[in-house]
Amino acid sequence: MRQQVLVLYLGNSALDAPVVGWSLYDGTGRTSPTTGDSDEPPYATGVDALRDGWRLFQAAQLVPPYPGHEYDVSFLKHEFFFEKITDTRA
Repeated sequence: MRQQVLVLYLGNSALDAPVVGWSLYDGTGRTSPTTGDSDEPPYATGVDALRDGWRLFQAAQLVPPYPGHEYDVSFLKHEFFFEKITDTRA
């Protein structure tokens, strides 16, 4: 059994918001995805990943911006981690 991890960055804190960035890590060794290897996200929303069997195990904390910094550009705040446990014997 090996873990696959999918990180989706969504447009806002709602799980049905559009995906704006993503990363995939494959502990099975079957694939070797790299950053920027696809122009299309693997799913349109986080809910779509759930429907495909990915399990949500972490969502970003909702931290309000510090007063006066509401429009600062920084890291992608709405980060969701998903996992799949895959049988590598198959």
